[in-house]
Amino acid sequence: MQFNDKIPIPDSILNRKGARTASEILPDVIGLLNSGRIESANLTEWLAVDHLKLLRHVLVEFEMLQHADAMLSVLEQIERQSTMKVIPAIAGEWFKLIRQQTDQDPGELFERLATHRSDSVRCWAAFIVGLDNLELEQKLAVIRPFAADHHFGVREIAWMAVRDSVSQQLQLAISLLSSWVRESDANLRRFAVELTRPRGVWARHIADLKDNPEWGLPLLEPLKADPSKYVQDSVANWLNDAAKSRPDWVVQVCHTWMEVSDKNETKRIVARAQRSMKH
Repeated sequence: MQFNDKIPIPDSILNRKGARTASEILPDVIGLLNSGRIESANLTEWLAVDHLKLLRHVLVEFEMLQHADAMLSVLEQIERQSTMKVIPAIAGEWFKLIRQQTDQDPGELFERLATHRSDSVRCWAAFIVGLDNLELEQKLAVIRPFAADHHFGVREIAWMAVRDSVSQQLQLAISLLSSWVRESDANLRRFAVELTRPRGVWARHIADLKDNPEWGLPLLEPLKADPSKYVQDSVANWLNDAAKSRPDWVVQVCHTWMEVSDKNETKRIVARAQRSMKH
């Protein structure tokens, strides 16, 4: 199905809540998602996007269809793989193309991807940041807009994109991120915690933090009574990760926090942090 950018999108689609299962996604909705005209409304839609169809649409939109055959032929082998494998693969092809640019500013092409109306395209851009050989401080600065993105999918990809770099320079990363946990934007505070989870979801474990979770305290301590449940859940999950290898340490941290804070936010974090422990 072809979609004309000039045809308005009905409010019923723009304001939808999102389907509960992939089979319930309306054909018009999946068509608009795959053409990059709308954002996914929930995880079900986010996982249902056909990134190779979307890639072709974006190449047409950017008037770069001459690169389609080369990019798509490389990507055919990942066509039926999970979203979490497809996004990095597509990002890798864009990264190569950006570095090869001679007829336009490579930064301009990246910016078009990074500010695209499609959350899936912005996910590609976030992963490009992770692939770039930047110093860690600069890499965190470039990933920052993605960490603060209004869309949940982009925010998740943002921390996954730079996790390997952070793991390789963990002490420096914690030092750099210590200011993030004092930001007014809850998305940025949560990013700093989620990025460093010892056993992050859909990501490699950070062995140093499994063995030495106390290294993460500069990021956790300022958030022990955070008003945002989004942040609270991330802090609790960080501690729950740590409890799988250092349960006594987590118990001590929770005990200390309860002694210095009687806030409901702290009580919620502490309860969720110890949810997997045997009492």
